[in-house]
Amino acid sequence: MLRLIGVNVATLGMARLTWWMLPGAAQAAEEKPAAAPKLASVVADPTNIPPPIHRNHAVHHDVELVAREVLAEIEPGASFPYMTFNGQVPGPMIRVREGDTISLTLKNPVENAWLHNVDLHAVYGTGGGAAATVTKLGKTKGFFFKATYPGAFVYHCAVADMDRHISSGMYGLIVVEPKPGLAKVDREFYLGYNEVYTVQRFGQKGPHVFDPDAMLRESPTYVVFNGEVNALTKARNGAMKARVGETVRVFLVNGGPNLTCSFHPIGNVWARAWPEGALANPPQRFVQTMAVPPGSAFVGEMNLPLAETIKLVDHSLTRVVSKGAAAEIEVTGKDAPEIYRPFSPEASGH
Repeated sequence: MLRLIGVNVATLGMARLTWWMLPGAAQAAEEKPAAAPKLASVVADPTNIPPPIHRNHAVHHDVELVAREVLAEIEPGASFPYMTFNGQVPGPMIRVREGDTISLTLKNPVENAWLHNVDLHAVYGTGGGAAATVTKLGKTKGFFFKATYPGAFVYHCAVADMDRHISSGMYGLIVVEPKPGLAKVDREFYLGYNEVYTVQRFGQKGPHVFDPDAMLRESPTYVVFNGEVNALTKARNGAMKARVGETVRVFLVNGGPNLTCSFHPIGNVWARAWPEGALANPPQRFVQTMAVPPGSAFVGEMNLPLAETIKLVDHSLTRVVSKGAAAEIEVTGKDAPEIYRPFSPEASGH
C-alpha cells in the first residue's frame, strides 16, 4: 500500500483518511518540532573599539566600511531587517588623531537590496563624503580626507531616504582625538542610540517590518542602545564589566533619526562630560543627565567608588520601561559603607 503523509487520499479515489491515521503518524506526532533557527545579532560589543592613541605625529589610515543588510533579533522572538555598517549597530568606531589622513571606502555587496553611502561629520567636503560614496550594488566607492578638527562625531548613511536607513541601524562614531590625547582611564565603552519604527507592536513575536507612517509621526516602537531591546544588560547579552576604584569613559553616538537621548547613569554621575563630543573644550563636571541630540555624540567619564550596577538609560523613562532603552555596567569589588549603605535589603528603584 502506498504510504502518504499529509495528503487527502480521497482525491486519489481511496477512502478519505487524515494524516494521523496513517502508519507511523503517531510516532511523528510525538516528536518535537525542529527548533527555529537562531536569529542573527547586530549588537556591537561595547568593548571592541580601537585603543586610545599615544603618539605625537600624524599617520595615514585605510578604513573599509561594508554596508550589510541583516535580518536579526530586535527582542526575544522578534526579527527586524536591519541596515548596518559591517553587520553591527552602531557601526565600528573609527579612531584617529587630529592631523591624521584617512582613505575611506564603502563596499555595497551585490546581495543587498539598497543603495548606500556614508556621511561623516568629521569631514570637510561635500556631504561629509556622502556625494563621493553613493555606492550601487556590487560596487565600492571612497575618498581621502584629513582629520583637521578634534571631537567625537557621528557618521551615517545619507541617501535620499536616510532616515529609514539610520533608524534601521546605519550609523556609527568617528573619534578624532586632540593632539594632546585623552586622559588615561581604566576602561572605555562604546554605545549607539536610535529609534526603530515597526508595524508590529512592542513585545509581538515574529517578523517586524518597517513602518514609514510611524516614522513620520515620530512614534517609535523601540528605542534602543546597540540595536536591540535591553541589549547591554545582564538579562540579555550581559552587562558591561568594571571594578571598584576604576575610571570608565563612555562614548555615545545618537543616530536618531529623530529623538534626543537624555543620557543618565543611575547610581552615578558624569564626573567629566563633553557635550556634543566636543573634546577640544574643557569638560563639564558632575553632570547628572546629558542631552544628546540626534546626529551628535557624547563623551563622559565616571568614577567607580563602590560596588553597584549602574544603569545607563534615556531619562525619558517611558523609553526605558516600554521601548527598551537600557544598558548596565556591573561594578564588582568592595562595598564602601562610608559612602553608601542601605538600612534594609535593597529593591530596584528609580
